[in-house]
This record gives sequence, structure tokens and C-alpha cells, in this order.
Amino acid sequence: MPFNLPILLTWLRIVAIPLLITVYYLPADWATSHERDLAATSIFVAAALTDWADGYLARKLDQTSAFGAFLDPVADKLMVAAALIVLVELGRTDAIVATIIIGREITISALREWMAKIGAAKSVAVSMLGKIKTAAQMLAIPILLYYQPLFGADMQRLGNWLIWIAALLTLWSMGYYLRMAWPEIAKRTAEK
Repeated sequence: MPFNLPILLTWLRIVAIPLLITVYYLPADWATSHERDLAATSIFVAAALTDWADGYLARKLDQTSAFGAFLDPVADKLMVAAALIVLVELGRTDAIVATIIIGREITISALREWMAKIGAAKSVAVSMLGKIKTAAQMLAIPILLYYQPLFGADMQRLGNWLIWIAALLTLWSMGYYLRMAWPEIAKRTAEK
């Protein structure tokens, strides 16, 4: 297993997951509700920045690896899933939103793995739609973690709009990837 700066950043993102969750289990006299929200938001934003940084550094330092390519999306999906579960527990988003987003991630990850196994991975390569979906999620989640008005803006309403937009984009992108993979799925099904 290779170890370099990009992979270290990815591992730090995974280590941040229990920290994000633990913030909400601290004793009441250790942190106010606002301090918890601020800490969780900071952890999530730092993790999101490491997601950008590890990919950039891997390319810039020519330290790309098969292990890094595997670990990076796993870390992303675990962080998003953990944050969504926390948000459902706090009553800041609906379970249906979390189920849509987490379910899509599992489905598309399995699809990509299967497509790679049959040599058709390019059919389900990351699309611009997937990137827009990710951007909507990465904006919505820290806003919902913070949950306090900011510069007079109602962050609760903004976060809820963004997370529902992310859920709709999630379904749309899942449909897109399944449509791209459908010729291979149909071909493999017909062969049996």
C-alpha cells in the first residue's frame, strides 16, 4: 500500500468522521449548541477541502495510485453518509433525502465496480452532472450543520433547498449513469 501526502489527506478525511459525530455527543457543559454546530461545520469543510487538495496534489506531485483512486471516493462517501445521518438525527433533514443520496452512492459505486470488472468503466466515468450534484451536497451539508443565521440569511431554509436540489440531482445523475451503462447491462443479460 503506497503512502504519500495525498493518501495521508484522504486518511485524515476518514479520521474526521468520528470527530464530526463525537462533537454532538460532548457533555452539555463542554460546548453550547452553537459551538457544536460550528465545530462540526469546520470539520466537514476541512474534510471537503482535503478532498480537493488530495486530488490536486496527487496529480501535481505525480503521486497518483490505484489505492488512492480507490480510497478517495470511499472517504468522500463515508463522510457524506455520516454527515447526513447526523443531520437526520438532529432533525435538520429528512430521512428520505439521506436515503436517496446514500442509496445512490451505493448503487453507482456497485455499478462502477461491475463495469470496471467487465472492462467498460469509461461508460460510467464521472460526468459534469455528478460534479454539480456533489457541489450541491457539499454546500448544503455544512449549511445544515451550521444551521444558524449568517449575515442575516436564513441558513436553515437555504440548506434545506440545497439538500433537496442535491437529492433531485442525485436521482438525475443516477439515471444518467444507469442509462450510460444500460447497453452493457442489456448485452450481458442477453448473453445468459
